[in-house]
Amino acid sequence: MTAPIRSLKKTGLGLERELSARALGYSCIAGLDEVGRGPLAGPVVSAAVVLDLDYVPLGLADSKALTAQKREALFTEILATSKVGIASVSHAEIDAINIRQASLLAMCRALAALPCTPDMAFVDGNDPPRLPCATEAVIKGDSSIASIAAASIVAKVVRDRMMARLSETYPAYGFASNAGYSTKTHLQVLATDGPCPFHRLSFAPLRQGLLDL
Repeated sequence: MTAPIRSLKKTGLGLERELSARALGYSCIAGLDEVGRGPLAGPVVSAAVVLDLDYVPLGLADSKALTAQKREALFTEILATSKVGIASVSHAEIDAINIRQASLLAMCRALAALPCTPDMAFVDGNDPPRLPCATEAVIKGDSSIASIAAASIVAKVVRDRMMARLSETYPAYGFASNAGYSTKTHLQVLATDGPCPFHRLSFAPLRQGLLDL
């Protein structure tokens, strides 16, 4: 189901930035977000979404404010109604270049994966990557700009699915439920069993070899 622009007001989201960009002559306007900066394991995943500016999926919101079931439903709808690029940077790349650079790289890759060539991008946060198009960083953009909210949903669903698959091979770490974040149970398993091949060895608890439980 899609909804007209006025329906966005119910979630606090708006298309004002996208519509202003279109009025300035931009034709492929993307929202960019990433997920997975904080976990101790797995990749960082980014998504770039170019919405139809006349109709958007009903119920768009910051992915963190949605249930898993709602995210999955919106994910399917976003893929069906929007142009989407998805990319990831592996745990090994994160260890090699650091998480900040990995997050920026993931966003660059996601933008490049779009089926159109963006000429404008809105990026969540205050630290955007260098992109081959006009760029605007928006703090808390995932809760105020529809295209960024859509990107946050896509990135979250994709990464959660990746971690759930990883949990099938390494069930002890609870990746299906913790997505690689440093929960108490996750840290306890790390302390007793050590890391799996998909842990980020550059992150402090693993790098130091000290887990204070």
